[in-house]
Amino acid sequence: METAVTKRGQTSIPAAIRKRHQIREGDRLVWLDDGEAIRMIPIPSDPVAALRGAGRGEGLLERLLASRERDRQRGS
Repeated sequence: METAVTKRGQTSIPAAIRKRHQIREGDRLVWLDDGEAIRMIPIPSDPVAALRGAGRGEGLLERLLASRERDRQRGS
């Protein structure tokens, strides 16, 4: 996808990208420039809600329980 930059330095985010990343009017963006590439990162209005479910499928509960069991065995 390609967009143009206006005289005022503004550009549009293509609709497909806005929809995929749920970027809406008033949302904040962070621009990262590493000298070779520029990355734009959307900042969610509610970061906690945005992370909800991010660890699903990682086996976190099993890892926690196994870690607690190891700690109990060391303490005995």
